[in-house]
Amino acid sequence: MGYFSTYIILVLPAVILAMWAQANVTSTFRKYSSVASSSGMTGFDAARRILDSNGLNYVQIERVTGDLTDHYDPKANVIRLSDSTYSNNSAAAIGVAAHEAGHAVQYAQSYGPIMIRAAIIPVCNIGSNLAMPLIVLGLVLGSYGLANIGILAFGLATVFQLVTLPVEFNASGRAMSVLESSGYMSDDDLKASRKVLRAAALTYVAALAVSLANLLRLIVLVNGGRRRR
Repeated sequence: MGYFSTYIILVLPAVILAMWAQANVTSTFRKYSSVASSSGMTGFDAARRILDSNGLNYVQIERVTGDLTDHYDPKANVIRLSDSTYSNNSAAAIGVAAHEAGHAVQYAQSYGPIMIRAAIIPVCNIGSNLAMPLIVLGLVLGSYGLANIGILAFGLATVFQLVTLPVEFNASGRAMSVLESSGYMSDDDLKASRKVLRAAALTYVAALAVSLANLLRLIVLVNGGRRRR
């Protein structure tokens, strides 16, 4: 199979899945962010509640510009909540904020997958930058050993995506567990938060699918080049 045929057969379906997942999380968040939660909690309140209940009163919460730019910075020990989350009292905002607080708890408790992910980030970044140059150079020179090293380097990015899955699902699980036990949210609010977090989780599943499809495509191309020689 040629470059474009392998892309269409292996990668394009995964890319379409990723595009759908991103559109789905945006539309789901927009849908449930327009309805106020019966609890009256804002995204800030939810994150602060989870942090304090886990003894993480030293973790700060900051407001940042943008929509769905929420993240936890482990180096600064800061949760950064976007404009659409920080002071929003919708079930969607509460779910997203609680999820980021879940990441802070993961680091505080040295949750295995997130510690592994943090440790391999530098290696994965190097591998991602070197992968394609090594593969192209290997194919041009006919050095399939070099091309295979490039494939292994690209595989590091796939490993990163794979490790990310349990990290994200666990953070959402922690968030929902605290929200459910708090008694502040109604069943409808919890259902809405769960839908938002599930939609967000699908984006990570799609990212892994794209990475796996590209990895398989590169393996097929390199092996096809070897057979033609």
